[in-house]
Parts: sequence; C-alpha cells; structure tokens
Amino acid sequence: MAEIINMPRLSDTMEEGTVASWLKKVGDKVEEGDILAEIETDKATMEFESFHNGTLLYIGVEEGETTKVDELLAIIGEEGEDVSDLINGGGKKSETSSNEASSEVSPEAQEESSGEEESESAASNEEPAAKADLPDGVVVVKMPRLSDTMEEGTVATWLKNVGDKVEEGDILAEIETDKATMEFESFQSGVLLHQGLKEGDSAKVDALLAILGPEGTDVSDVVKNFKSEGATVTAPKKEEPKKAAPQEEKNDSPSPKVEPSKTKTVSAQTATDGARVFASPLAKKMAEDKGIKLSQINGSGENGRIVKRDVENYQPAVGGGVAKFEPTGVESSDEVKHSQMRKVIAKRLAESKFTAPHYYLNVEFDMGNAMAFREQYNSIPDTKISFNDIVIKATAMALKQHPQVNSQWKDDKMLLNHHVHIGVAVAVPDGLVVPVVRFANEQSLTQIGAEVKELAGKARNKKLQPQEMEGSTFTISNLGMFGIESFTSIINQPNSAILSVGAIVEKPVVKNGQIVVGNTMKLCLACDHRTVDGATGALFLQTLKGYIENPITMLL
Repeated sequence: MAEIINMPRLSDTMEEGTVASWLKKVGDKVEEGDILAEIETDKATMEFESFHNGTLLYIGVEEGETTKVDELLAIIGEEGEDVSDLINGGGKKSETSSNEASSEVSPEAQEESSGEEESESAASNEEPAAKADLPDGVVVVKMPRLSDTMEEGTVATWLKNVGDKVEEGDILAEIETDKATMEFESFQSGVLLHQGLKEGDSAKVDALLAILGPEGTDVSDVVKNFKSEGATVTAPKKEEPKKAAPQEEKNDSPSPKVEPSKTKTVSAQTATDGARVFASPLAKKMAEDKGIKLSQINGSGENGRIVKRDVENYQPAVGGGVAKFEPTGVESSDEVKHSQMRKVIAKRLAESKFTAPHYYLNVEFDMGNAMAFREQYNSIPDTKISFNDIVIKATAMALKQHPQVNSQWKDDKMLLNHHVHIGVAVAVPDGLVVPVVRFANEQSLTQIGAEVKELAGKARNKKLQPQEMEGSTFTISNLGMFGIESFTSIINQPNSAILSVGAIVEKPVVKNGQIVVGNTMKLCLACDHRTVDGATGALFLQTLKGYIENPITMLL
C-alpha cells in the first residue's frame, strides 16, 4: 500500500519548504529512519526522515523547488506499484473526499459550508491580531508538526529550563512523534519564560509549547488567553520523591527552578547508565551504519547530546580508554621559493599531462631468469651491472622494433625515430633530471651501466651539461630501489611514452600448474594516445617481455 509523504511543518512558523537536496532517488529502497531529503524552512535547513519502509516511487518536488506545507512531497510503496491515481490527485485524499461530498449537497448547504469556512478563516486570522497584543519581544512557540502524519506530540525531554537563555539554533526539546523522537530547534533567541508542557505530556500540533522573550517579562496573560486545539494529555510518569504542591504543578504557570534541575539530573544519569542515550537522528543513523554503539560515544552537543561530528570523529578506546590528546606543539611552516629547476619541471609536466592524452598499460614480468643472468654476468671480474641496466638495454632493443613507441608528436606530423636515446630519470634535491643514454640499443650492458653511473653522479653534483639532458626519444623511471612495487609516470615530452619500473618482489607464482616461489616485477607503460595506440603499446611490451624474461637473447 503506497504511503503519501507531504511537505512537513518543520518549524512553528513554517508555511512552505524548499527541497535543498534529495538523499534518495526514485527506485531506491527506503528504510524507516533513512534521511529522505534536506528541507529548507524559513529558518534553517533540516533533515527529513522517512517514517515508512518501501521503495521511493515518486518525487513531487524537485531539488530547488518550493511548495507549501502538506503539499505532495513524495510517495513510498511497493516496487512497481501504480501510483498514478495518487499523483493525479495530488496526494490529498481528504480534500478529494470533501470535494466529492460537497458536490452531493444542495447549493444552500454549500453556502452554509462556505460561510463556516469564512468564519473559520476569520478565526484563524485572529492569530496575527493576538500576536500584536503580545509584549515586546515575546514569541509563542507552538507544538510543531515534525512528520507528515503527526497529529500530536509528546515532550520527551526539555533541554532548556525556565529562565535559561536560548539562542537561535539551540535544541529546545526532544519531541516524540507518532513515528520517532526528534530534536526541536529554537528559531528565536531570548529567555525561556514558560513551558506549556511538562516532560511526558502530550498535546496536539499547534498547541502552546513554550514562550520566549526578554528576561523578567510577565506572560501570564499570554498563557491564559492562548487558544489551544485540544486538551493536553498527560502520559504516565515516574512518581517524584517529593510531591509538594501538586496543584501548582498542574498549572501552566512557571514552576520553581528546583524541579527542572532535578529532571535534568535524572536525564543525565539515565544517559550515563546506558538506559537511554541522547543523540540526533542523523547521528543515530550514522552510528548504526558504522556499527558503533552510541553508548561508547561522548556527545559534544548540548547536555552531552551526540551529534554528527561526534560519530565522524569517534575513535575506539584502546586498553580501557585513551587519555584526551592535548597538543603541545604550534602550527608552523617554512616558505621555500621555487628554484628555476622546479619551475621548469612544473611547467613541462603540466603541459605534458594536460596536452598529451595519457593512457596506461600494466604488466608483470617473471624475473627468475634475469636474476640468474645478472648473477652470472657479475661473476666476470671487474663487471657490475644492475637490473636497471638490463631494463634499459631490453627497452632500447624493443624500441628498435617498434619505432612508433619511439616517436614524437608534432603539430603537423609525427616523427618515427630510428635512433634510440633513452632518458633515465634521476632524483636530485631540487627535483628531477633526465640525462640521456645515446644509442642505447648499440651499447653493451657494461657500457650502459658505466654511462648511467657517470651521468647520475654528474646529476647529483649539478655538473650535467645541457646537451647531456637533450634529445631523448623514450624515458625510463625506476623506483624499485625504494621498494615501490608499481606506479605511473607523466610522459617526458616530446617523447610518446615513459616506462615506470617497480621493485622485484618474491611471491607465490604458478608454473606448470604448480604453486612455487617466484620473483616478479611490475612495469607500467604510459603512452600518448595521439601517437601510440593500445595495440601498438601492447606489442611493444610483449617484445620487451621476451628480452627481460630471457636476457640471454640480448647477447645474440
């Protein structure tokens, strides 16, 4: 059975509301207590909870749109249920019924009904006149309609006592509706001069709830002359230890501050004992979603109330509790002016990232043979090569077979380089430099190792010459020596690609259907899609795989 959700009256002065945002969309499952939307009232933006379970079948007010209180807001029902009749009827069944009834009565009866409506309208318009008779600064707070089905509310807890100062936005009380217990904010500032209901008392919507105004203002006449719809119903309460002056307690006149303070103490003790914890509806929902018990959270809201930020900042206690952190340091920072190198790096990398359409190809190579090859190679006297040297040599030979990956993009043409100059990224204190190993495909592993070592030393000592950093056709960046397993790099233009090399990792691998201990290395090829298509990059990596996994082939 579909349920019609009307625009709720979320404040005592609210006449219409604006949907700030929908937190559920049509077709979403809705549980009782879920936040349906954020509603802007005349005073604040408030969360509106669902009091029904089902599927959101229809949204009657889009984000940013405004409608009057009690107008159709949404419809919740069973998935696939036809709600066209409810939509066409505007969700106002009671009005439809009354219109049908009025069509069956005589014109005279309709005139009498119209006269009654006019008199009722006049009576309702007496409120502004009554307001005009209020003492200066005095505001009457009525029982709000906090849900679309709410007819009356019960004061579960007063969070302000008579005589307390109230700021706009303070929580006045917790109101129990027919569906849930919700916080009720004050939309005015002043002193709480009168409480129209005791804790546990119930009253119909628009009944006298409280009076705010300047301190010391006499509001006894306001209380006496207020016209409330329906009598107050008192819910069963625990007997107080002292029953002095029960007659006075039944009266609506302000009671001494001793009683409110006692009530407040009992509420705090109850919360401490875990029988009841005071929390906002949103905080309850967030805690439930995160699997956190509200009793474990210390509330920072008024009177220890748990609010959204308390759930967000909650950290589980370790070893029976953690002492509150008290910082001893001070906030500080150093201002470091950009070096010319840093400025050039920033400019070139930004141009590359935002002009060249990057895409990435990731592979993982078996390094078992490469490790054995390096060990044998380094057994030769006065010979020392690194895995990086093996990667440079293998890459240079693979590029020779795939010139499109060794290319450069120009505005009106593409250069397919037949020479292979490998740029090797080297980290220095001021940033990153890329010395170039020229004709790397023609050099031996030992020659590559010696040249890379020399260029890296010059880079760290700031002795690289400009011509030693120019003319690369492809770039390699290796962070494996820092334990980085995989990463992506920005293309060093005007190159068309850059190879990121990770660490060699010992891990279980499958060989011949058996799980054995192996060593693998991850590589990522970043390509400029203007020059290197996906298939082209993939074929290059296949060739590179053949060389690295079988390094003996580089010597043939």
